[in-house]
Amino acid sequence: MPDVNVPNFGELLSPFIGAVPEHAVPNFLALLERGAAQRYRVWAEQLPDFREGLIKCADSEDEIATIVERIFPIDSALAEEIKTPLPAARDTYYEVFERYSIVEQLAIQADAELQGAGAWEAMLSDELPAEVSEGLQTCMKLEKASSAYLYSVIDQLT
Repeated sequence: MPDVNVPNFGELLSPFIGAVPEHAVPNFLALLERGAAQRYRVWAEQLPDFREGLIKCADSEDEIATIVERIFPIDSALAEEIKTPLPAARDTYYEVFERYSIVEQLAIQADAELQGAGAWEAMLSDELPAEVSEGLQTCMKLEKASSAYLYSVIDQLT
């Protein structure tokens, strides 16, 4: 496992998350998931031997976003409003990876996936409708599966 300094992404992105109304935070996180999907697609081009698995991870990120948008619906005006802090948040996220090798980037992302699973888990409560709880649990599983896949790639590359 590469030795990299993995940030706490919740803390790193808190200024941007804090700029979004609290009830729309899941939707903002869904937009960030779509940004992570794009990173996976770039890695898939850079690592053709792992392309299929990395594209599957990208698709999982998009699936997470779709689930979250379904279980936490917001009106179109708010959907547009939460896009305002998105470019700066994505830039901040992408900057974390800039100075690292691709293997180190994958290690950072593998940990970020586990942090993402933790974020969805933190939203669970007994008061949520079953559909919302099930959606969050699916998001957690997808995040963990992507993390496990990345760790398997790292093992093969190191």
